Amino acid sequence: MVTVTATEPTGDLPTHRDRAILAAVRAGRVELTCSSEPDLFVDGLHCADQRSAHRLVHAGLITSATSGEPGSRVTAVLTARGSALLAGRPDPGSTGDGDAA
Repeated sequence: MVTVTATEPTGDLPTHRDRAILAAVRAGRVELTCSSEPDLFVDGLHCADQRSAHRLVHAGLITSATSGEPGSRVTAVLTARGSALLAGRPDPGSTGDGDAA
């Protein structure tokens, strides 16, 4: 099983492209590879902006729905943070003072 963890702050998220990727994940159109640097596939096609894809995963906004063998593709899902960001709600991991818990 490959585990992806949040290791980078969200910083200037979300860009328009970030929102489009998150919306595609919410719509069930995205798969990601089981890897420390997972690649995203939208509608079966390789996502053209893997840098954004990696940033969204590492920021803890997207994760895999299930575990898989290294290199295999699994369905991508939004985390609670990703759903909140896409909906314009406060980050559920925030303490309210601008710092993440």
